Amino acid sequence: MIKSWILPLIFAVLLPTSVAGAASLDDAFLSARDAARAGDARRLEQLLPRFQGQLLEPYVQYWLLRTRLERLEHAELRAWLAANPDTPLSDYLRRDWLKQLGRNGQWETFSIERPALVNEDLETTCYALQARVQTDTTALREARPLWFVAQSLPQSCDPLFDALVRSQQLSTEDVWTRVRLALEAGQAGLASRVAAFLPKGQAPDASLLAAILGNPTAHLADARLELKSRAGREAAMFAVHRLARTSPQQAATHWTRLAPRFSEEERAYVWGMIGYFGAMRHDPAALEWFSRAKDMSDLQLGWKVRAALRAQRWPEVLASIEAMTPKEAEDPAWRYWRARALKTVGREAEALALLKPLSAEYSFYGQLAQEDLGGKVHAPAAAYKPTEQDIAAMAARPGIRRALALFQLDVRLEAVREWLWAIRGLSDRQLLAAAEVARRNSVYDRAINTAERTVFEHDFGLRYLAPYRDQLKAAARQLDLDEAWVNGLIRQESRFIAQARSRVGASGLMQLMPATAKWVAGKIGLKDWQWSQVTEIETNISLGTYYLRHVLDTLDGSPVLASAAYNAGPGRARAWRAGERMEAAIYAESIPFNETRDYVKRVMANSSYYAHNFSLQAQSLHGRIGVIEPRRRDREKSLGDTP
Repeated sequence: MIKSWILPLIFAVLLPTSVAGAASLDDAFLSARDAARAGDARRLEQLLPRFQGQLLEPYVQYWLLRTRLERLEHAELRAWLAANPDTPLSDYLRRDWLKQLGRNGQWETFSIERPALVNEDLETTCYALQARVQTDTTALREARPLWFVAQSLPQSCDPLFDALVRSQQLSTEDVWTRVRLALEAGQAGLASRVAAFLPKGQAPDASLLAAILGNPTAHLADARLELKSRAGREAAMFAVHRLARTSPQQAATHWTRLAPRFSEEERAYVWGMIGYFGAMRHDPAALEWFSRAKDMSDLQLGWKVRAALRAQRWPEVLASIEAMTPKEAEDPAWRYWRARALKTVGREAEALALLKPLSAEYSFYGQLAQEDLGGKVHAPAAAYKPTEQDIAAMAARPGIRRALALFQLDVRLEAVREWLWAIRGLSDRQLLAAAEVARRNSVYDRAINTAERTVFEHDFGLRYLAPYRDQLKAAARQLDLDEAWVNGLIRQESRFIAQARSRVGASGLMQLMPATAKWVAGKIGLKDWQWSQVTEIETNISLGTYYLRHVLDTLDGSPVLASAAYNAGPGRARAWRAGERMEAAIYAESIPFNETRDYVKRVMANSSYYAHNFSLQAQSLHGRIGVIEPRRRDREKSLGDTP
């Protein structure tokens, strides 16, 4: 039976509101959101009548439903889900319901409802496997791959792992493999919990692992190291690769002394870890350490490639990429560098076969491949523009309207989720219409991200928006900065969202940190500086472009180095250089921070497309990124780091 309080949602008709009423309703919505976060069902009940027939009514309904989930009848839940298929809230509620069913062991209902779930998480996946195991014991085999991860898993997975152990489908060696994965990730607590699956008396001492985590050198210096048991050897190996994170040379010294007391497999495993951390620190000995390893992971092979690139050892670049799993080897970076290696060793036909399809991709390596084939970088012409009727029809969709209303309220998490749900399954032309709707409503990040989803029909004017071009052009001219580069950097930093805030505290178009903004404000004589000004467009551009000019001047005028410095700090950008000149693409690929490595490549690729859009002239990414000059310690000592 459907409760009376849910009926208004199912049969709602949108009602007009006055401007004052809309403002009041906005406040009520934010209050309802706060109540939902606090689990305050009573407050939600009080606010619910105000949303009858309103655009965002499903949100208040959903929040209230969640507080009553355990008491609701299945018919009530199904009625609400049927009435709200065009919002992600339906998927969230179904997922919450499925988890409740799984906890209660109501497998029949779970199996009926699960096929309608769109976005499954790991907890639901494990419940789904539990449900299947009730009637199909072979389903247990599908749980086995879930075991081999270096992270804590939901409790819903535990019964599956217990069953795998009981049925002897999870061996003692499998348990040790996951213990190693946890220790590699620095998760000593997780390693101890996983070790509980080992036979009695075989688990490593939890307090010892915790001590090694904090001081690996002390453990390795202990002359009484216990290496006869598997637990003792694993603890020592953990200490070596933990030390390698900060000092691969010291780790190699300790391991050279200890290695004869270990098996061949154990020796190779640790050398692979030392090589990996050495390569990330650009240690020249990394390739020698890697040479003693066997059966390396894709992650280790990737860093062996990077070490070989910096050393210009092309046969090792090629061999390392060819040792990767097929899926990993398909990454654009490895396809490009494999092609370069093939060309270097005289296998030009094979190199061309890799470069040609890569050159059709709109990415950093796609641009480099295009140039290596003799072409230039250019944005494809927009073959299709949505009509006003197309745009109006897209703007009228309930999901799009809800998303825009949520953006207006600055509840971006809900707004982005609603938008993504609304554009699921759209054709290229519909995506371009949706992107144009976002652009007209100044939701620039959604405009860019939506336009990027097209497969065959593209609009690089939408993909590479420049909504603040006049302000940026003036600032770039004043500071002699490349306008295309500045736009490319902002596109990566904030997608032109003036109020953007990062998880680490950076704000505004150019994502300035408080200390950096304060330092620049002093340099440019900005009087009465207040942090609240950082999201003002003109102020943020003035501060950000000044800082960008500063790091460019202190880093040889290289936009690649300056981009790395803008993301990770000037000190790191300088330290990542080599002792001799290097291709900028190799420098970018060998940046040890995943975020910064991706950031630099995207900023530079963005810059090429902006330069083409602004000038309508074909561009050269090779020319734009140039080469990276060697470290000059005498000069760097005087530069120091800025905030």
